[in-house]
Amino acid sequence: MEVRISDLFDLQKITDSGQCFRVAPLPGGTYRFITGGKVLYIRKAAEETYEVSCDQDTWERIWSPYFDLARNYQDIRKAIPAEDPFLALAAQTGAGIRILRQDPWEMLVTFIISQRKSIPAIRSVVELLSERYGSKIWTPAETLYTFPTASQLKDVHLEDYIACKAGYRAPYLCDAVRQVLSGSLDLEGIAALSDEALITALEGVKGVGVKVANCVALFAYGRTACAPVDTWIKKIIRQEYQGQNPFDRYGDSAGIMQQYFFYYAQNHKAETA
Repeated sequence: MEVRISDLFDLQKITDSGQCFRVAPLPGGTYRFITGGKVLYIRKAAEETYEVSCDQDTWERIWSPYFDLARNYQDIRKAIPAEDPFLALAAQTGAGIRILRQDPWEMLVTFIISQRKSIPAIRSVVELLSERYGSKIWTPAETLYTFPTASQLKDVHLEDYIACKAGYRAPYLCDAVRQVLSGSLDLEGIAALSDEALITALEGVKGVGVKVANCVALFAYGRTACAPVDTWIKKIIRQEYQGQNPFDRYGDSAGIMQQYFFYYAQNHKAETA
């Protein structure tokens, strides 16, 4: 099936944006995305036209929200003021990135794993967990694995996570599983909370600080006013903004601006070192 996407949309930049760790570029310009038990193969066929491996109902119900297609990113870029030239440059560099709406449980576990790990290393751990504890998914092209649910991880022990290269984060993963299975952390229920209360609820998990909580809020709950600040973003704030956090001025677009910062930093490491 073919779909039309007229707004900014770049599959490679989304892949490299540091928010999703299971997307895979395949031969022929195809990209594979997995969310829950759903798999999408998508390829740019022409300007604003994409070939997708699902029907119209699945596209509108699952994948259009996943890619945040109801939001106009062109307008967001146009709203960047002239007095913020660095952000304008970063937004131009990252044009086509979108804030993906991903599974809260997967994002919680993934960003616990992400601490002090490179993107390839995060991907490696996530795939190991999926292959060992997830469910098989068969597509016409390949056999894949879902990201394991908390229930699928209930009998996984500290040493098992360490064997999957989680390192010192292993006890944090055990605590996340325990809290979700006991109901002390209701990932569905906290979606009704304000941004601040949502962050606080997520920080109740061992090893989840303000940065990881903001990542989960942004990439799982669509809280685009949340702007995670990691080492790369701190360097940009220090170098370009005299140490003053610029995100507050962008309101509900702050998290999108953060992604432009992060993508720029990843592609200009010498300048932001």
